[in-house]
Amino acid sequence: MNTKTLALFASLALLSACANKADTSGASAGTGAVAGGTSGAVPGSQEDLVANVGDRVFYALNESSLSGDARGTLDRQSAWLGQYPQDSVQLAGNCDERGTEEFNIALGARRANAARDYLVAHGVASSRISTISYGKDRPTALGSDESAYQQNRNAITSVR
Repeated sequence: MNTKTLALFASLALLSACANKADTSGASAGTGAVAGGTSGAVPGSQEDLVANVGDRVFYALNESSLSGDARGTLDRQSAWLGQYPQDSVQLAGNCDERGTEEFNIALGARRANAARDYLVAHGVASSRISTISYGKDRPTALGSDESAYQQNRNAITSVR
């Protein structure tokens, strides 16, 4: 293995060590649960979104429908976006490592689109939201077990 690959794996291991564990149902709320909290982050920033609202929603295996917890997180994101009309976001759909590349790209797209459609239905202008699917190419948790799979079945909102 070359040095760059080792550095990449080391970086991913450090990031995954800091990641929050998802609920075992595969339908957890995003990170950070209380809007309007006092995190010290710059208002309207990615850090503010993560700390005070939650930046991701989780999905069940092979599903793109939104759970109650996911809708709660998206409700908070919608309200947050209402406070910061200058912000645009990107929704990235992700999958666990199981399944073909084609299947996971399509599933990731459905997940990102489900989150986008919910935000638009709750008053966020569609022009402020872009979507992308990474399929299984950008795992947030390393590993080939159910815990890692649950964390990797998500849609992540990023401020642009």
